[in-house]
Amino acid sequence: MKSAFNTLVPGALALLLLLPTALQAKEVETQTKLANVVVLATGGTIAGAGANAANSATYQAAKVGIEQLIAGIPELSKLANVRGEQVMQIASESITNDNLLQLGRRVSELADSKDVDGIVITHGTDTLEETAYFLNLVEKTDKPIIVVGSMRPGTAMSADGMLNLYNAVAVASSKEAHGKGVLVTMNDEIQSGRDVSKMINIKTEAFKSPWGPLGMVVEGKSYWFRLPAKRHTMDSEFDIKNIKSLPDVEIAYSYGNVDDTAYKALAQAGAKAIIHAGTGNGSVSSRVVPSLQALRKDGVQIIRSSHVNAGGFVLRNAEQPDDKYDWVVAHDLNPQKARILAMVALTKTNDSKELQRMFWEY
Repeated sequence: MKSAFNTLVPGALALLLLLPTALQAKEVETQTKLANVVVLATGGTIAGAGANAANSATYQAAKVGIEQLIAGIPELSKLANVRGEQVMQIASESITNDNLLQLGRRVSELADSKDVDGIVITHGTDTLEETAYFLNLVEKTDKPIIVVGSMRPGTAMSADGMLNLYNAVAVASSKEAHGKGVLVTMNDEIQSGRDVSKMINIKTEAFKSPWGPLGMVVEGKSYWFRLPAKRHTMDSEFDIKNIKSLPDVEIAYSYGNVDDTAYKALAQAGAKAIIHAGTGNGSVSSRVVPSLQALRKDGVQIIRSSHVNAGGFVLRNAEQPDDKYDWVVAHDLNPQKARILAMVALTKTNDSKELQRMFWEY
């Protein structure tokens, strides 16, 4: 018995010694199979902090660094090989055209990298829809690009940022998300970066599209229901690599008793195009029409949009004789998204007919 025991024990010990090595090899194999996702952080509420857990709407944005955000969600390691990069740390209402270009160029560099499979961008919600649409127009890649934010800071009770970021990484690492353009994951929904807008400022279901979400994320798995119909990313004629700067495009808001003061001031300040945020079907007050006609003759592009919250759809030559005045209509783009497309489009052309084509196609 003693001899048999002495024979078995070394063998068992050898197996025990080999076990950690086998587990390590298995772990390396698992990590190798996972997608490589880079999280670019820009600040916003998802990186915000309140004074106490009851502060869900009163807080300071852009306080928490990306490494801390990633470390707070250990479950991410089961979805992808995740690394973070702090591109900027600001509240999104302060994002400038230069910031857009900076972010767009970094996304492009990562998209060109063979060891990057997907990109997530954490962003403040105030202008998240603008950044998502900008990237949707200028990034020449079919790799998933997901823009994500939160409506509550991480310090708040029932904070939404952790799950939103988890879902964003899940979508960015999925093969199904390839070729669908820039996406936004908020409140368990997958939205098109082209369509989605912030519809309310204090609810977690703030982001909606008038045409509905593309899909849902449930426990790290994405489910798809429709596809984007407009041109984007790989099919776009725009490329961030060819854009050195963005022209000045401004928005003038219409309302009852409006006059032409804002339009004239914006043009005088150097605006190359003015987005008319009109009522209803992009309606223009009779008090404003003559000034817009004059501004167009002076070379300023006039683009009619609508500030209807749930989806303003502007029809050409309906409220105004756009052909006669040489104006452009924004189709279903809200004023802030119309501004993004106008800026990008004006880097290629100043021809109103070409601009109108782009507004139909994008």
